[in-house]
Amino acid sequence: MEELRVLSPTAILGYGFPIKSFEEGMKRHPHVIAVDAGSTDPGPYYLGAGLSFTDRNAVKRDLEIMLTAAMEEGIPVIIGSAGGSGGEPHLNWNVSIIKEIAWEKGLQFKMAIIHAEIEKELALSELEKGRITPLYPVPELTREELEQTVRIVGQMGMEPFIKALEQEVQVIVAGRAYDPAVFAALAVQKGYDRGLAIHMGKILECASIAATPGSGSDCMIGYLGKDYFKVEPLNPVRKCTTLSVAAHTLYEKTNPYILPGPGGVLDLTETKFEQETDRVVKVSGSKFIPSEKYTIKLEGAKKIGYRTISIAGTRDPIMISQIDEIIKGVRERVEDNFKDAEMKYFLDFKVYGKNGVMGPLEPQEEINGHELGIIIEAVAEDQATANTICSFARSTMLHYGYEGRVSTAGNLAFPYSPSDFKAGEVYTFNLYHLMEVNDPNQWFPIDIEIAGGRIGFED
Repeated sequence: MEELRVLSPTAILGYGFPIKSFEEGMKRHPHVIAVDAGSTDPGPYYLGAGLSFTDRNAVKRDLEIMLTAAMEEGIPVIIGSAGGSGGEPHLNWNVSIIKEIAWEKGLQFKMAIIHAEIEKELALSELEKGRITPLYPVPELTREELEQTVRIVGQMGMEPFIKALEQEVQVIVAGRAYDPAVFAALAVQKGYDRGLAIHMGKILECASIAATPGSGSDCMIGYLGKDYFKVEPLNPVRKCTTLSVAAHTLYEKTNPYILPGPGGVLDLTETKFEQETDRVVKVSGSKFIPSEKYTIKLEGAKKIGYRTISIAGTRDPIMISQIDEIIKGVRERVEDNFKDAEMKYFLDFKVYGKNGVMGPLEPQEEINGHELGIIIEAVAEDQATANTICSFARSTMLHYGYEGRVSTAGNLAFPYSPSDFKAGEVYTFNLYHLMEVNDPNQWFPIDIEIAGGRIGFED
């Protein structure tokens, strides 16, 4: 069985890559260029708001290089989790960029568009049938909670990609997808081992992060054989080691041996990592075990209000030594001032230099630094209320009287004017559940279009 070569240009579409690394990848004549375009890591805002967390110009730059090279080589380009979150506005945004490139570069190709957004009414129907279950540690999903959801996406497996490839498309752009699926689909369609293909996809999804020194903005190539796969970074300053590849296999996983995904689990109990060259690692023994029921993960977000923040700093050692008591006093002052206004709000203080990163989980209680950075955050049902609470908390803290205070003009330094920033809508994830499906393709309809010239172009 001939080695199948998969080129992963970058960890997320729009993160960029050195052109020389990409050219090295193309010299190896890959059978497919695949890229993951999204993640839940940036939080729920982008899913709820229908916006991309990657910049349009950066995404277009990456796609121009990838699409032009793929058309010259006669190989497909596969994109998953389009627009970052993979909902309908994200997918349309990514498709419009592809069509724009086709128009500007004089390219013409057959393109499959795979949708992943699920209508709320359909999800409600499945909930009533008992086909939606929580992923630990989230609670059981209720109808009331589901009705508050602004947008729902299903995380597709590789089956919709395979279905699109069977229609001989040259470009696939899909909504929310299981990250390894875009890298494994062509291989599985051609009869390669599913477990090895998924495991290779797990490594390639983050491009050269699995190398050392790692980078999400550099290229990696995978070679898949009958009973093994190999990974190689394409920048000479990087190399793959058994440690770096094995460590990345465990990345974002709670169990080192069993990695769940759509339709089953990846079993790594017999996986072997071997150093083939000083830069290439060979992996074997990974297995895919199908589950009794095929499930897909649902991701959903709901709007919970509006946010205003203020950024400040202090270098006063007296204030720093009393910061917890001062914050407690500011909270009480805010609450007392608006107790008759019936305002509903959330007020938070992130203190960088003390516990701004880990909050109450911070094991180091003593402050060792000479300065603190403080973010005051107010979230309320409307922007005006959030503005009021943040403004009052900021001014109260600025002039708060504490024991030993020297400066009465103000205790805080503000790096910006205006000091308060209206951050707008705030979302939270409220769906992180599994939904049982009868057919892996049933929730992911495919549209086929011809992109290029004036055909399929949208302003």
